[in-house]
Amino acid sequence: MAILGDKNIKELKGVVISNKWNKTIVVEVETIKKHPLFKKRFRTQKKYYAHDEANEANQGDLVLIRQTRPLSKLKRWKLLSIVRAAQVVA
Repeated sequence: MAILGDKNIKELKGVVISNKWNKTIVVEVETIKKHPLFKKRFRTQKKYYAHDEANEANQGDLVLIRQTRPLSKLKRWKLLSIVRAAQVVA
């Protein structure tokens, strides 16, 4: 979480799984949770729709997204930066 002024604004790191829309990317964020009773750890994935103004993120990129005001029906996140570009297989 990033602290901007008095607000705690969430930042997440995930992999771009789709960039087919104009100025919109779909980011899959994987988290590890612990079962409250059995204490076993398990992975969960969640998809977030993020705004990409310059259409610079590609499928497979590791990106950092930040929570923002609602931009559309599903978009509540904005692309901050590309942490690692995807490996291109020639």
